[in-house]
Parts: sequence; structure tokens; C-alpha cells
Amino acid sequence: VLPSPDGPEPSVSITEIRQYLRAQDIPFHDGYSCLHTPSLFTGDCGDQPLSPNAPFTLFIDKTTGSFLCTATLAEGTWQDFQANVEMRHRGITPIPPASSEEMEEEMRQAREDARCIWERALPLWELLDEKETKETKALFGISQVTDATLKRFGVRYLRTARSLVFPWFSPQDAKLKGLKLMRVEKKGAMITYVEDTLPRFDSYRNLFGLSLIGRRDTELVITGWELDALALHQSAGVASVALPRGASCLPPTLLPYLEQFKRITLWLGEDLRSWEAAKLFARKLSLKRCSLVRPGNLQPRPLEALNQGLNVTKILRSALLASHKSIVSFRQLREEVFGELVNTEQVSGVKWARFPELNKLLKGHRRGELTIFTGPTGSGKTTFISEYALDLCMQGVCTLWGSFEINNVRLAKIMLTQFAGRRLEDQLELYDEWADRFEELPLYFMTFHGQQNIKTVIDTMQHAVYMYDITHVVVDNLQFMMGHEHLSVDR
Repeated sequence: VLPSPDGPEPSVSITEIRQYLRAQDIPFHDGYSCLHTPSLFTGDCGDQPLSPNAPFTLFIDKTTGSFLCTATLAEGTWQDFQANVEMRHRGITPIPPASSEEMEEEMRQAREDARCIWERALPLWELLDEKETKETKALFGISQVTDATLKRFGVRYLRTARSLVFPWFSPQDAKLKGLKLMRVEKKGAMITYVEDTLPRFDSYRNLFGLSLIGRRDTELVITGWELDALALHQSAGVASVALPRGASCLPPTLLPYLEQFKRITLWLGEDLRSWEAAKLFARKLSLKRCSLVRPGNLQPRPLEALNQGLNVTKILRSALLASHKSIVSFRQLREEVFGELVNTEQVSGVKWARFPELNKLLKGHRRGELTIFTGPTGSGKTTFISEYALDLCMQGVCTLWGSFEINNVRLAKIMLTQFAGRRLEDQLELYDEWADRFEELPLYFMTFHGQQNIKTVIDTMQHAVYMYDITHVVVDNLQFMMGHEHLSVDR
């Protein structure tokens, strides 16, 4: 749930941040998405000015003002940063903003669980017989991936869960901080990959492969899948990482770790949603250093390219620059137009799984479109729209709900019931199981209720888009949000 409007954090502009740092004599570099400064939480404390010779390990996000110190993992809001600067002036050692004891305990437990699983998992080449190794590799489509590559990235196999295990090592001390389990489910000819993470989905902030990158590396390829990162490293010898949630989200807390790279290529997948996501992420990472690999038959995802024996280095060289000037010629658009003609189905948007008739009317959910549902009170608008939004959310569309009419608890209860497809009040013993699965959906709620100031609502939406890569916003309903007395046309 997003922060309550009673005390939203005041937004801060990049100009204000720069002015504050200069006024406080804090040296800084201007990076791509962050400002870099020496850390308040390391080295000498007291009221000594921060030395420009100290390592610049504290990163301030240019959009939100929140900070992360990569040396101590201290993080917090812009207000926390200012409070720590004040403490330093008074000669008090700054204290990193702490998360609650409950959260700390949960993270510690998750790390412990991850360590137990990690110790039980085996490297693939240590399975009892060669046949089992071959079958396992074939199941995950990694027959072409060598043992040397798997060893370098530390990939293991957990026999009991028939899952590949991808470790998350801390870039500071190379300790195990968490892991991702991936198993294959077959339904007829359809293959789906099911992932589980430790710690939980929302606090899983891992860039798989980050701990293998040297300080002097200046070029990076970002993929949406761990197996793609393996394939890229093996076939092109490039530094590559995989995003924790694939093409659905690039959490801003990961941006500081990507500041050292002068050139970043985004190769997230082989469908148009991955292409849209790549364009969105390039804006966060700074367009001028990003290139995008356009999905297409001759440019499938990296693992597929390796399996087909394609020249991966050549595909990387053909990546399109993310930034183009304000005026373009058809020649520059030519490839994009061709891509839209090839993928007509995907261009029409994300289809609803539960509403085939709706797909005929609206074709699918597309970014940048506004759909209005109208009907008299009690006709089922909210019930239907929660089902409609849930359908997309279950397919990985990051969704933000603004319910001004009914409170979030009631709305979440409706959506959880629809998600489980059963009356949970009659089967309370199943509640935790379904709630855990529901919690993993990329679904967020605004905490507004009743009439609201339109600017506050839009600021909250913009913040959510940046933080969680929201691509679908639901407002229920417009009258409540505006109040009845001034429903002017422009609003």
C-alpha cells in the first residue's frame, strides 16, 4: 500500500538536491540516474566536512531524492538524508534509518532458509549419472550452456524440488543473501517456468550476476531472465545481469549498482511487452547510454539465440539507440513499423484470459489508453473491474488501484476471493496459502478515500509509475475523486 495522503513525503527536485549539497559543502558527481557523494555512514564522523578523496559510495536518486549507501547498505528518504547531515554537524555519528525489528527478523530468517536450501542443492555436473544431468539440462533448455558457465554463476540444482537454484551474493562481501528457485511445469505442449524467491518477492532486490562484475567494466547487458544472462556471457563474453522480476519491474534501489556503466544494452525478451519495458527502463537509466535489442524472428531471447547457433555479438551490435532526436525520418522508424506488422497480435495489447468477448471489443490492455466503464449504482462496476484488473495483474501487468468509494480492506477481500475462486470465509485454513500467492502479484493500492485534491492523486500515481513501473491504473470512481460540485469539463 502506498504512503497515506495524511503525510505524503514532500517531493524534491534535482535542483533543490544540488543546492542543498552545495550549501552543506558535500562534494558530489552528477551520474546518470543518481548523484554520487561520499558516504555519511563510513569513515571519520563528527562535524568534519566530507572529504572529496573519500570513495563516493552514497547514491541519491535524481527523481525521488531517496539514497542508498552501497558500502553499508544504509538507505532512506531524502528527509532521512537531511536528518543525518544535521546529526553530523552536531558531532553525532549518523545512524542508518532502521527497518522494523519484525522486518529484520523476517530477512534474517529468509537468509537462513536460503542457506539451508543452498547447502542441499548440488552443482549440475555432480549429479549421480550423466543421463540425469543431460535430462535436467534438456528440461530447462540449457543443453548448450557449459558446466564452466554454470560454475561461474554458481547455479545449482535442488533434486527434491526439481528446481534450478540461482544464488544472490552480496556485492560487498560475497555472502549469500538470498536465492531464486526455478522449476518447469508442462501442460501439454506448453512449458511454463515457475519461480520462487527467498526473501519474499517484494524485498527480492537481486541483480543476478552483479557480484561477477569488475570495477573497471563499463559496458553491460541487462536481461530479464537468469538463463539469458548465462547464455550472453557464454556466447559473447559480455558482462551481463538479470533483473529480479524480469521485464515487469526495475526497482529504483538497483540503479546505484548500474551507475558505473557508460553503455547499457537492454535485451529483455522476445515479445513486445519486453520491448515496451526496455523503453521504460531506458528512461530510468538515462536514454543517452542505453541501446535496445528489438525482438524479432532473427533476434530471439539470448538463450534461444545460443540454442539456434546465432551470432549473439552481431545481434548486440545491431541494438538501437534508445534516445533519438525530436524529429525522425521514416528510415529511423522503418524497423519499428516492420516489428508492429510482424507482431500484430501482440501490438493489440495484453489479452484478458477470462474475458474473450472483451478482447473482441478492446483487443487487449494497451498503455496510454483510457477506458471508461459506466453504469448505475449497484450494477457491479467495481466487482467487474476488480476481476478485469486481476486478470491482467496475474499476467504480470503492474497495477495501481485508486478506490475512492470502498476501502482497501474490502476491495482486497473481493479481489482475493476472485483470485482464489472460492469463498474463503468457509475455508479459513486455506487463507494463508492463498494470501501468500496473492501477495506476490504486482498489485498496489492508493490509500485515498472520498474526495481528493487532483494534484495529490496525480503526484502519487507518477511516484508509483517510477517506483513500481505501473502500467495500469484503475480509478474507482471519478465522481468520488472530484467531488460533485465542480465537475468541470477540463477535469
